Amino acid sequence: MSSDLIIRTVTPQDYAQWLPLWDGYNAFYGRAGATALAPEITRTTWARFFDAYEPVHALVAARGDELLGLTHYLFHRSTTAIGPNCYLQDLFTSEAARGKGVGHALIDGVYQRAKLAGCLRVYWHTHETNHTAMRLYDDVAEHSGFVVYRKLF
Repeated sequence: MSSDLIIRTVTPQDYAQWLPLWDGYNAFYGRAGATALAPEITRTTWARFFDAYEPVHALVAARGDELLGLTHYLFHRSTTAIGPNCYLQDLFTSEAARGKGVGHALIDGVYQRAKLAGCLRVYWHTHETNHTAMRLYDDVAEHSGFVVYRKLF
């Protein structure tokens, strides 16, 4: 990764470059075409990043004027700690940026902000078939061994 990569908080002016990254992330997880997110979900997600009352945050990786990746994270309470936890919900880099340390830098950016917020842990999920990402995750965190269950409504 080159030293000119900057990890920073997203700004309203980033929308035009954030949106293709967000769309790419959603397409990767099969949320495209007929199964795409409703536009109001994207609009609401974007608005939450700039609402001081929302616990949802976004970072971007930038080189010059170009955005190379994004991560979204949120703080929440826990029954097992007094301080908040940090859930890293979304992480995505442009195809051209993959394997160049951008994902690692974005995760480090979340780690820094979680520490500042008093979090004791950062955690995330990935699909069991996402082997490329799991190689990175194995370098930056510990696999907890937990299995995720869910019920959709």
